[in-house]
Amino acid sequence: MLVASAGSAAAATVCNGYSEYCSMIYSNVTVVGAHNSYTASNTNLAANQDYGVTQQLTDGVRLLQNQVHNSNGVLELCHTSCLLYDGGSLSSYLTKVKAFLDANPNEVVTLLLVNSDDQPPSSFASVYQSVGIDTYAWSPPAATIDPTAWPTLGSLIDSGKRLVTFMDNSADFTSVPYIIDGMHSNKNLGMGDHILTSGSTEFSNMWEGHFDIEDATFFNCTVDRHNGDTTNQMYLINHYLYTQSTLFGVGDTPVPNKAALPVTNAISGAGSLGEEAGTTCLALHPRAPTFLLVDFYDWGSGSVFQVAAGLNGVQYVAKSIAAQNGTDSTSSSSGSGSTTTSTKNGAENVSVMGGRSSVWTAVVAVACVALGSFVAM
Repeated sequence: MLVASAGSAAAATVCNGYSEYCSMIYSNVTVVGAHNSYTASNTNLAANQDYGVTQQLTDGVRLLQNQVHNSNGVLELCHTSCLLYDGGSLSSYLTKVKAFLDANPNEVVTLLLVNSDDQPPSSFASVYQSVGIDTYAWSPPAATIDPTAWPTLGSLIDSGKRLVTFMDNSADFTSVPYIIDGMHSNKNLGMGDHILTSGSTEFSNMWEGHFDIEDATFFNCTVDRHNGDTTNQMYLINHYLYTQSTLFGVGDTPVPNKAALPVTNAISGAGSLGEEAGTTCLALHPRAPTFLLVDFYDWGSGSVFQVAAGLNGVQYVAKSIAAQNGTDSTSSSSGSGSTTTSTKNGAENVSVMGGRSSVWTAVVAVACVALGSFVAM
């Protein structure tokens, strides 16, 4: 039970931007999520966002999905491989998230960590503690939470526990209770209905829809990866579209379909976020999706946030967000054959191998494409 301590500030009256949300339980509040939040660049084909985490949070993104890899003993945010795309350390990223939470006491943020190298939760806890963000982390009463048993946003804010963390595998409630069994397996299972094996802890608190979609007709809000009774779970829809391209000399590589974004991120119409989340999902399931995972949230000038507000039953409050297709500053270091791209507004530094190292990048790219797990993860 979450109770504000004696002498604490008055109960929150505005939660995640709306007074109505304070009395709504966490599982009933639909939020916009940034797919591969750390991949912030508008020039790199492996990126899924234009802006980094600070700007994402400032603009209203409240779910941050990230791939975490073990790179020489350091937890790094990398896209498929740290040789291919290194988005910086988890520690650096969480430092930015903590700064936002420090400065915005009425906001609840969710992290979805893809534990790509099956690291123990204690290794993540060490990073949380070193950054000091563990003090914000909410711990559930049990490893699996009934969707009706979640606290309200107001009670989370009043308690000071405003960070909810899910991890796709290896979560252990007995050792690190605030890293919650989640979903979004890093295994590239492809299309179809995937029931995880008996004893798996993945997807114990939510299910996930199809991913790696290249045809907008597959935005159909059907259950894909799951474990347990999907009628009694939160869920996430992957509403981002891919197309085939040539990357690092490798043809038929799935990359984000930016040309389709005016439709994909739209409020209404065939293939839009509004149609899948607000019409299709509600026709198929007893509740709205809790998480709307999108690419390049800034495309549509707030349309993705308007969809979320509509699902939550509130009047959307328009606000200025970062300009669509934000620009980067790029500098190349002589001699090393590498290029470092730094995006504005709190983006992670991204190292993309170049020069002689491009041979290794191409090797990694070929291997990843062969495994079917490249950019579209």
